[in-house]
Amino acid sequence: MLLAADVGNTNITWGLFDGQHLACHWRVRTDRQRTADEYAVLLDGLFRVSGQSLAAVTGLAVATVVPPLRAVFSELAARHLNCPVLFVGPDQTGGLRLDVDEPGQVGADRIANAVAAWERYRRAAIVVDFGTATNFDVISADGAFIGGAIAPGVLVSLEALFQRAAALPRIDLVRPPSPIGRNTVTNMQSGTVFGLAAMVDGMIHRIRAALGDPRAPAVATGGLAPLLAREAAAVDEVDPLLTLQGIRIIYERAAAGIC
Repeated sequence: MLLAADVGNTNITWGLFDGQHLACHWRVRTDRQRTADEYAVLLDGLFRVSGQSLAAVTGLAVATVVPPLRAVFSELAARHLNCPVLFVGPDQTGGLRLDVDEPGQVGADRIANAVAAWERYRRAAIVVDFGTATNFDVISADGAFIGGAIAPGVLVSLEALFQRAAALPRIDLVRPPSPIGRNTVTNMQSGTVFGLAAMVDGMIHRIRAALGDPRAPAVATGGLAPLLAREAAAVDEVDPLLTLQGIRIIYERAAAGIC
């Protein structure tokens, strides 16, 4: 069984795969101060409440945008899981070609997203990843990652409003009843939810035009995708766990020696 970890700046999404089947998944807060021992205790609890055992894990695959945690997860694999670890990155792409100016700077999550999207569609495609940043990952018609766009994430934007505008409160991120807010909170919710959706629609439209493919599929992923992507008409599909699937595919290809 493969344990996959999508390590973001805000959250870590863990997924336990039995072959290609995602048996369990969990989302926890990213903590750069946790040690390998502490992550082992956390995982042991998650596994137990899901009726699983850490002893069943035969491999660990990690896509992280938090470099200091690489050493922690290496130690976790060696000391507590007794299994090999693979780190997704520019040197471990599962055969994905990085057709960009600086291949070494491409984030592991974007590589995993592109691999999963190409495996799913086998054509030019767009992944919209709602995380700490809102990423647009673009795959060409011949299956290469060709770049995209990075915009501030919705929670980052909301926190900036709270920090920089003294009269604005912290708010719950929920869909407001109307684009026309009737009070401060619903004004902020409208600008955040509907404003981001409009940005996503506009970016997808522009990317499709640049690709020369107005029907290129767009899939949304990330923890906030179920809330935000449903407001974006240009998004064709929502898969909050797409990145985990990409991590699995890359691990399997590496294990098989085909990349």
